[in-house]
Amino acid sequence: MSDNELGLFLRVRREAVSPSEIGLPTGPRRRTPGLRRAELATLSGVSVEYLTRLEQGRDRRPSVQVLSALADALRLTTIERVHLHRLGKTAEGGFGCVDAPVPPRVTRPAVRALLDRLEPAPAVLLNRLSEVLACTAGYRRLAGPAGLLDGDPPNLARFVFTDERARAVYPDWDEVADEQVAALKQGAFRTDPHLVLLADELAVTAGTAFTGRVETLPGLPRASGVLRMLHPETGELRLAYETLELPADDDQRLVVHLPADDATSAALDRLTGHPVGDPVGDPGDARPGGPAASRAGRPAGLSEGAERG
Repeated sequence: MSDNELGLFLRVRREAVSPSEIGLPTGPRRRTPGLRRAELATLSGVSVEYLTRLEQGRDRRPSVQVLSALADALRLTTIERVHLHRLGKTAEGGFGCVDAPVPPRVTRPAVRALLDRLEPAPAVLLNRLSEVLACTAGYRRLAGPAGLLDGDPPNLARFVFTDERARAVYPDWDEVADEQVAALKQGAFRTDPHLVLLADELAVTAGTAFTGRVETLPGLPRASGVLRMLHPETGELRLAYETLELPADDDQRLVVHLPADDATSAALDRLTGHPVGDPVGDPGDARPGGPAASRAGRPAGLSEGAERG
């Protein structure tokens, strides 16, 4: 698999910017999606040749100034800018996680207390390998019958790519698979030995369904959205999810699911035995540009008894 993550990110973002967004004409003669290299080069003040070398991975040492100019020209969000600069450090060999610690598998007492307060909403705590560390009882009732909590420890990425039930559970499996890969590729995906080990396993067990996404998707999953799930007991659910990143030392993320429509709200009430709350709609509607706003990647989305220490 190619290790040119910086070039991939630049190309994907360039192709996602509409010429009209920056005042350029759009006509039938344009064969390139998004911006041409020459247009991005002009906007960022670098040469076309240099931008080509960056995208092709022939130059991996862009300066902070060049990265900032490219970020401005591409109109990157704050998190996309951080990701771009992180990729620049990784590409130049000055940043890596060769001695990366084992991904945390212990839940802090305060985080456990937070999960308790979130009941009966389905909420799950994950580490950087997408291992399920803890969850609410509401999440167990949602995910357990579907098979998501099988395994020791359960792993959402492994379920999506290797469990034959996954495509039935997720009607939009392709989008969920995109999100799982994007989540794994956050940070030092190529140099973290624990992520490399998981990626090698999924490359063998899932084949091109996994490796093809690794080659084409940058590592920026959506922080919120709507997940469709076909539950074996309640039928189709539309779940609005929000991803909360814990402090860097925790290296964990909390994903909270809420009903996105009235039917799902009623189904979750029956499933959990408690009122989960009114539907919240698509969290993407509140983001600048709404649900269709351009983005660089696509997360998908145990209490005490499911903890792995």
